[in-house]
Amino acid sequence: MRIRLVEIAHARSGDKGDTANIGLIAREERHYAVLVREVTPERVKDHFGSLCAGPVERFELPNIGALNFLLHGALGGGGTLSMRADAQGKTLGAGLLRMQVDVAGHEF
Repeated sequence: MRIRLVEIAHARSGDKGDTANIGLIAREERHYAVLVREVTPERVKDHFGSLCAGPVERFELPNIGALNFLLHGALGGGGTLSMRADAQGKTLGAGLLRMQVDVAGHEF
């Protein structure tokens, strides 16, 4: 079974220069394992496509049931240089929540 991340997580996002920062937080402790398994740096980069020109890094925060992603080269140069409507990356968290993940083997 596939669901969108918004059903099991919420997100916060921001920026530093040309790097977007997305925190993905499990809604319940039992959802964290799905996030770790399904939301890899490769899948996040693929999800955002050409919007993210650089690498994606992932940091695991199991004590708070969260993952933190850095999307390098994702803001068109950053706040003062970019011609993008969202040069600070505030909507990227909402964009990540649209990603579908496989929840087979997990109770929901």
